[in-house]
Order: sequence, then structure tokens, then C-alpha cells
Amino acid sequence: MPRPDVARLSGAQRDLLLALAGLALLMLWDSSGLDMVLLRQVGDADGFAWRNHWLTAGLLHQGGRWLSVALFVLTVAITLRPFGPWRGAMPRERVWALGITIACLVLIPLLKRHSLTSCPWELQEFGGVARYVSHWRFGIGDGGPGRCFPSGHASGAFSFLALAVLLRTRRPAAARAVLIALCTVGAVFGLAQMARGAHYLSHTLYTAWLCASLTALSWQALQRPAPRALPLPHHRPAD
Repeated sequence: MPRPDVARLSGAQRDLLLALAGLALLMLWDSSGLDMVLLRQVGDADGFAWRNHWLTAGLLHQGGRWLSVALFVLTVAITLRPFGPWRGAMPRERVWALGITIACLVLIPLLKRHSLTSCPWELQEFGGVARYVSHWRFGIGDGGPGRCFPSGHASGAFSFLALAVLLRTRRPAAARAVLIALCTVGAVFGLAQMARGAHYLSHTLYTAWLCASLTALSWQALQRPAPRALPLPHHRPAD
């Protein structure tokens, strides 16, 4: 069977392929057991030393929320009156950016609220009462309070990927810079939460995947040309 030529795929097809590949990698990560391997490096039967540390709990968690607020204000400002590298963005593109950002900011906490997965600091191994259960065992609780999947804190950075996508075609260098900055902040948020025992690393990876996939695929849908209206039939006047 001939392999598809990636260079000939449309932008939408490439983004869909990347989203599916990302999901496959996440499933491999889940099956690897690396979540627990990493947690055992920062936690033990007495819990997590970084849980209430000023750096992770104060600066990166509480302070990170204010950074997310600033990013949201920036997104609203660009929507109303674009400036800087976003100056050339069309009105419907700016409205899309605000809309998909809000969608991501709402979706991740909504999924988290209904999740049966508990935070790592609730596990028996780290002084809690829950047991480890894979995210893919739907409907099976772990004996803890749940409501911990995916990472809500990381969404405070990954929800704003539309700021990079707006620059994707007009200012590719600026788009890369914004993308790298947002991904770096999201990764730092995720690592800090893992060190605290608040999330598995996979929680951050799933948040990144969800936000990136929704943002990229909805952008591609926005770029599809609107269907042309069919011409009205011409009726000759009666003699």
C-alpha cells in the first residue's frame, strides 16, 4: 500500500494527522507507566515536599493564574483592536481566536469536574487513600475524590494557542516565538503541578493536546471558503 505524501496533504489534513499522532503518543505514554516513575522521584509515603513550596504553590500556581488573566485581557484587546504582530488579523479571525480561547478555558475545567481520576497526592503510595487507575478505564473510580483530570492549571497557557495561530501565515517567525513561549509556560506549569503532587505529567500533556487540536482544527474550518450561492433561475417574461 503506498504511503501518503505528507507534502501533498492540505493544511487541514496535516493538522488532523498531527492530532491523531499526538493522541497515539499519549496512549503510549499512559501504557508506559512513566507517570508513576516520575512521581516517585518527587514524592514518597510522606507526600510531596514541593506541595506548599513558595515557588511551586505560590509563584507558579497562584502567580500563574494572574498570568492567565493577563493573557485573556491581551486576547480581548487584540479582538477589539489588533496591534503589534496581530495588526493584520481579519475581524472574523480575531473573533475566532477569542471564541476558541474561551472554549478551551471552559472545556478543560468541565472535563476535570466530571473526572473520576484523583490527584497523585491522594494516592495510597503518597499518604492518601486512592489507588492508581488509568485514564482510559472509563467509569471506574480510584477510591479518591476524583476531579483531577486533565490539568486545569496548564490550560492557563495552552488555551491561548490561538494567539500563535493568528500569526501562522502572515508572521511565521512571530508565530513560532509566541508558540514557543506559550508551550514553555504550559510545560513549566505542568512540571510544577507534578512536583506538588497535584497532577500526573500526562494530565498536562492531555491538556496541551486538547487545546492544540481544537485550536488547529477549528482554524482550518475557519479557512474553508464559504459555499457560493447558486444563481437564481432566470424566467423570461410571458409574451
